[in-house]
Amino acid sequence: METIKTLIQSKFKALSLVVVALSFSIITLMVRIKLNKSFFYLFLVWNVFLAIIPYTITMYLNTKQKLSKLNLGFWVLVWLAFLPNAPYIITDLIHIRVGNDNWLWLDIIVVLSFALSGLLLFFLSLLDMQNLMTSQFKKIPIETISLIIIFLCGFGVYLGRFLRYNSWEIISNPQLLITDVLDIVMSPFQNADAWLFTLGFGGFLVVGYWIVKQTIPYHPHNPEDI
Repeated sequence: METIKTLIQSKFKALSLVVVALSFSIITLMVRIKLNKSFFYLFLVWNVFLAIIPYTITMYLNTKQKLSKLNLGFWVLVWLAFLPNAPYIITDLIHIRVGNDNWLWLDIIVVLSFALSGLLLFFLSLLDMQNLMTSQFKKIPIETISLIIIFLCGFGVYLGRFLRYNSWEIISNPQLLITDVLDIVMSPFQNADAWLFTLGFGGFLVVGYWIVKQTIPYHPHNPEDI
């Protein structure tokens, strides 16, 4: 309990931003449900829950003073599997076209608010992981690895949006997933749309990451402070 209390205190500013963003998202969704008498966008709540998982993982890992490299490696793989769920919410903007024209502006606000919440969780989790990896491995090229992770997330979002895979299928249906990934990698010209999306969406996330790094003072938690 004391560890949780100390963690919340050390991350108060970041957690406050997350709470405000998520609260606004939920409120706008409730208003939309009330006015439109429709639960169509309720799936956004599930999507943002999945987006919270990677940030929860990195917060948990940053509370551990002694973490073996094997244990860390396991959690990093789990984190990577769930991380694309955070920026994935941006692609839910495609659902706006089926909305009621009378409340189109509200639909845009609802989806954008959830998408921005997902992006916030994505960048905060990435920064947390950078802090963790830097403390464990002093000489790793953290910025290069971060860029690779961002583009991997772009690829993960493609798999989720267009091939309809989810994070659980890494365990439940790995053979089909690996087959499709290998097909995209081995036949790039036949899968140009996958590469264009990965580069385009990854580039979008890189720009957002650069802006966050340059404009938002962020001081990740040090586990030694607990």
